[in-house]
Amino acid sequence: MTRIVRRPDGVQIDPSGKLAGRGAYLHDKKTCWERGMRGAIASALKMELTSTDMELLTAYLDTLPDEETESNRENTKNTASANTGK
Repeated sequence: MTRIVRRPDGVQIDPSGKLAGRGAYLHDKKTCWERGMRGAIASALKMELTSTDMELLTAYLDTLPDEETESNRENTKNTASANTGK
C-alpha cells in the first residue's frame, strides 16, 4: 500500500509512511488509484485536490503495473503449479 500525505504545499506520495500530516492509503493497483482520484483521496485528506496534486497522482498512477498483466502472470503461475502437481 502507498501512503499519500496532505502537506501545506499540496499532496505528497510517502513511500516511507512516516511523513507528518494527514494521510490516506491506497493499494498499488491502478483501479484503486483511479477510484481514489475521483474523490476518495480528497475526502480522506479533507481537502480539495488542485490540478498540481492531480498531476502528481496521475504521474504515480502511470508507474503502476497494468493489473491485467499481473493477473495473467498469477494465472500462468497457478496453471503451471496445477500441471506439475505442486
